[in-house]
Amino acid sequence: MNSREGYAMSRQKKSSGTLGSRDAKKELFDGFASVAKVMSSGRRAEIVDILAQGERPVDEISHEIRQSIANTSQHLQLLLRAGLLKSRRDGTRIYYSLSGSAVSRLWAAVRDVAVEHLAELEELATSYLGDRSSLTTMTRSELRERMDDGDLMLIDVRPEAEFRAGHIAGASSVTIKELETRLDQLPNDRLIVAYCRGPYCVYADNAVRILTRQGMKAARLEDGFPEWKEAGLPVEASNTHASGV
Repeated sequence: MNSREGYAMSRQKKSSGTLGSRDAKKELFDGFASVAKVMSSGRRAEIVDILAQGERPVDEISHEIRQSIANTSQHLQLLLRAGLLKSRRDGTRIYYSLSGSAVSRLWAAVRDVAVEHLAELEELATSYLGDRSSLTTMTRSELRERMDDGDLMLIDVRPEAEFRAGHIAGASSVTIKELETRLDQLPNDRLIVAYCRGPYCVYADNAVRILTRQGMKAARLEDGFPEWKEAGLPVEASNTHASGV
């Protein structure tokens, strides 16, 4: 039995309302709100943001959100029971992924509404990302056009596991941790475009700063891999070691 079926059975047992009654409506809307409630934790929002990149095991998720395995597992179980995640076992490891593309769209909507209506979000974003005013950005449509022309290099600066799970077609993996040691492998005569997890991912910003300090032409994609994939643009996955440049 999956998490959605379990939730439905528990609601049926609790339901005391009759057709069209106030109690029945209350329980229905409580069911809707339960999804929003489980997203009320910043750590669980982080988990959804990470899993929007692709499937990950518990230990890697724990490392990414800087939480213990036990705390991470509790967050994952809440998301699983709400139907936002699915899981599978491979030997001794349990892997989690989003239950569908609607979950990624839900997270994007929550994020965008917060940015539009919470004044303090801009200050919080600046504290995390730094001053972005000097960074060159590129839209998805601009990137697609420039890639067709072949006059730029696209680098994925996310962790290698995320690149292997899925990446923009034609991108090379150069994680932010290894970027400075691989500068001599990057072209000086072409624009380098970096992308990562989304509009509030610091990896691409830092990559552009590193590259421009070296006198290289660099820009960041204005959002990230999930938005590119959701738009139906070309993606690919790799089950082997991430490619070099």
